[in-house]
Amino acid sequence: MADPGEILPMMPKHIGVAADHGGFELKEYLVERLRDAGCEVTEFGNRQPKPDDDYPDFVIPLARAVAGGKVSRGIAICGSGVGACVVANKVAGVRACLIHETFSAHQGVEDDDMNIICLGGLVVGHAFAWELVKTFLQAKFSGAERFQRRLAKVAALEYKDTKS
Repeated sequence: MADPGEILPMMPKHIGVAADHGGFELKEYLVERLRDAGCEVTEFGNRQPKPDDDYPDFVIPLARAVAGGKVSRGIAICGSGVGACVVANKVAGVRACLIHETFSAHQGVEDDDMNIICLGGLVVGHAFAWELVKTFLQAKFSGAERFQRRLAKVAALEYKDTKS
């Protein structure tokens, strides 16, 4: 059981989580830790391990919820984390990254306003995944002018491509 004091009180409280069969076990573990820590968790699936399910079926609804502000941040999990990251970034307004170490878990939020962390359920152990998630959720976007300028360029690209 997680210590409710492990996560800073300023952390986003409504978290979305999605996983296919490759990330199912890790998703179940993280959802329990998040709820123990006082987070409201919306699960986008899968609700049971199905070896023939497809990560886009779960990650796309999560990414849309994050981009639309229905959840504060997201956690997307597949076997390696790569597929979840690729598909999440297809949704305008999403800034997802595959994370395997703590520096990028916070720096991605602080500098790039990352809003979805992608993890590999077959790659990252449960305890370390929890450390990565806590680091991601505790981080805050710095809002520095140079980072806002860069994000505006990314957003312009996203929306230009959707109009083509």
